[in-house]
Formats: sequence, structure tokens, C-alpha cells
Amino acid sequence: MRLKLLSPGEMNADQKETYDEAISGKRGAPPAPMMAWLNSPDMARHATRLGEQLRFNTIFPAKLSEIAILVTARHWTSHYEWFAHKRLALKGGMDPKIIEDIRDRRTPTFDDPKGKMIYDLAKSLHEGKGVSQALYDEAVKVLTERGIVEVIGLCGYYTMVSMTLNTFEFGLPEGEVSDLG
Repeated sequence: MRLKLLSPGEMNADQKETYDEAISGKRGAPPAPMMAWLNSPDMARHATRLGEQLRFNTIFPAKLSEIAILVTARHWTSHYEWFAHKRLALKGGMDPKIIEDIRDRRTPTFDDPKGKMIYDLAKSLHEGKGVSQALYDEAVKVLTERGIVEVIGLCGYYTMVSMTLNTFEFGLPEGEVSDLG
């Protein structure tokens, strides 16, 4: 870990206010990258609010949102992000084979057209740096424009999370080993 994470007793007033807001939210605990972001308390506050919105309040159930998050974690080879969201994806009902395929950089087989479209959008955003007209047109039909915006939000936010976790070398919990090679 490249950064000393502050305990609540070491935080200044702005940092503590952001920390307290995060733990009183739907997560019940501070998201790991927020502990690094607290070096910029206002950024931490806004980023954590955005993360809560994207995790809990999109039009997608967790099973679908986690597709975009796992594609992002895999794209960035973010070990901590993968570890955390693999568990959330399984808890949300995602087929373990889909998780395995994303981990191994294979295109999964989806039984839900929305899941396939979220995967295709996320892959295109990360690898193609955009979306073709044909993919966009199909995504509007399958996900709606709001859904496209929310997939972009998920990929963008979790890119920032992955960059933070990778830059500061957040480790996995004691005894855990990364699935990512």
C-alpha cells in the first residue's frame, strides 16, 4: 500500500464529514477507494455519492450492473475491484460461468439480452474507446438511452475506482488471492 489510510480519529473536519456521510449511506461502510480520495475531501464526497447512485439506483438490478463493473475491473486488472465485485455479482445472482468468462477474457453467453448488451457496450467503451452506430442503435432498443448513460457512468466511475486501487496498490483482505492474471 503506497498510501497511509487515515483512521477516523486522524481525519480533519472535512474528511470526517465525508467519511461519516459514506458510512451512513446504503453501503454502511466507506468504499475502499474513498479512503484514498479523502486526500481531496470534496472530490471524495462527490465521487462517493456518484458511486452510491451507480451501485444502488440505476435502472439495472445488481446482476446486470455488475457486468459493466466486472468488465471494467478486468480491463484495468484491478485485483481489489475484481475481488469485491465478483462477490457482489454472485450475491446478485450472476451465473458464475459469466464471471469466469469475463475473468478469462472470453465473451460470455448470456440468457438475457440486456446482459449481453451491457457487456458489449462496456467492452466497446474500454477497448474501442467508443461505440459504433450499429451498437448504439441496438443498445437504444435494448437498454434505452438512460440505460446507455448509466452503463457509461458505471464504466467511467469504476475506471476511476480501478485506477485509484491500482495506483495506491490496495491489497486484498488477509488470506485472499487474486483470480486475475
